[in-house]
Amino acid sequence: MAASSTEGDAIHLLQVGLTAPLHWLAAGWRDMQRAWSVSLFYGVCFWGMALVLGWVFNASPQYTMSIASGCLLVGPFLAMGLYDTSRRLELGLPPDLAQSITCWDKQLGSMGMLVFVLIVLELLWGRASLVVFAVFFNTGMPSTTGVLQAVFNPENWQFLLAYAVVGGVFAAVVFGSTVVALPLMLDRGTDALTAAITSFRVVFSQTGALLLWAALIVALVAGALAVPWQLPLIVVGPWLGCATWHAYRACIAPVSGLSATSEDGC
Repeated sequence: MAASSTEGDAIHLLQVGLTAPLHWLAAGWRDMQRAWSVSLFYGVCFWGMALVLGWVFNASPQYTMSIASGCLLVGPFLAMGLYDTSRRLELGLPPDLAQSITCWDKQLGSMGMLVFVLIVLELLWGRASLVVFAVFFNTGMPSTTGVLQAVFNPENWQFLLAYAVVGGVFAAVVFGSTVVALPLMLDRGTDALTAAITSFRVVFSQTGALLLWAALIVALVAGALAVPWQLPLIVVGPWLGCATWHAYRACIAPVSGLSATSEDGC
């Protein structure tokens, strides 16, 4: 697997195959099994966040965006613990829950900046969604039931199209700026801006594989959320977290050399 880089770049990208995301999932599954106790802890955390978000949406939908912002604040720190776990396994070290919980302490400034950007994007996303509702519905913001009816009503195809386009743009920006950002920050101590730019470089240079990766993430998360009580999130959350580490390893050349190969990206 050859490296793709520009002369003078500090971070060099690697070429991966179109089906590489399947290898990342397989590697993530192996890591999750080897560190089952750590994975269970983070899985329960993700599951708890989903339950709280769902309860707020049903009980007081006006507070949903606030709770979602809180999840965005906590989520990256939880994900970083899973990346650290996969990194330890890669180095031949045993999983360490205590270490994974505090692995971000040296990256607090960069983590804070990235989380701040994510929250701003989430708030803008929410505001844009409200604008779409206001344009298509003159009766004000609908209730929780009204939102679900509006979203799943085929007669509202124009609203559905506009809502999907707006959501898709923001989701693409979030995905593009974070797909390898956090693992890169953990592994090399990279600042938030460089990590986000590198993530976009990976997406633009490996568009086919990263589109498949995004589709797999959406499918697994949506499938987990569709099950009553969202119990599959206990498995899906840490699985995707560990797999993301392998996505990073496959797409970014190691510091030691640019000719390195990785079975995760075959």
